[in-house]
Amino acid sequence: MNTTNQTNRVQGKKKSTFREYTEAILIALVLAFIIRSFIVQAFKIPSGSMIPTLLVGDHILVNKFIFGPQIPFTTVRLFSFQKPERGEVVVFLEPTERKKDFIKRVIGLPGETIQVINRKVHINGKPLNDEEYAYHASSRFVRGLDNHGPMKIPENSYFMMGDNRENSSDSRVWGPVPFELMKGKAFMIYWSWNGPERNVRWSRIGDLLH
Repeated sequence: MNTTNQTNRVQGKKKSTFREYTEAILIALVLAFIIRSFIVQAFKIPSGSMIPTLLVGDHILVNKFIFGPQIPFTTVRLFSFQKPERGEVVVFLEPTERKKDFIKRVIGLPGETIQVINRKVHINGKPLNDEEYAYHASSRFVRGLDNHGPMKIPENSYFMMGDNRENSSDSRVWGPVPFELMKGKAFMIYWSWNGPERNVRWSRIGDLLH
């Protein structure tokens, strides 16, 4: 057999294998980008503003498709399946500087008048009951949150509050959040560990968020 032909075949096989691996990696990267941008994205909880629902060190999955996909790196939404509902835990872009992702709970809906009186939320003049997720403790860093409003929520905007009511910078501080800044609905804790010790909180893994 011609040595040159044999060498060419080996080189061709190597190039073919290299090309297959390269294509597989590129396809995987594209799929990962599409999934992260339009369908599901993972987030880590860095603060205690959503205690006890979410703890520092929880890692969550967020459904980005439910509110409608957005063009990457913009707030332009292509279309919308569903609007946020009261009680849902939502990730959004903080509305003042629009640089950080926040996670809070939807409390007030567009067009409603919201008021906080002695830590109790009122919607259109009536107390909001069944807030079993609300946690009240002494404030460590955010002041003047026991009373707020009344405020009418603009159309297409939502009043967001942390479950750790007296330790949460939220719509009581920087106002309602426009729908265009909503990134998605948090639905599951997929990983959780406790502080610098990195002790895994096995009992929280797989918990669905309500």
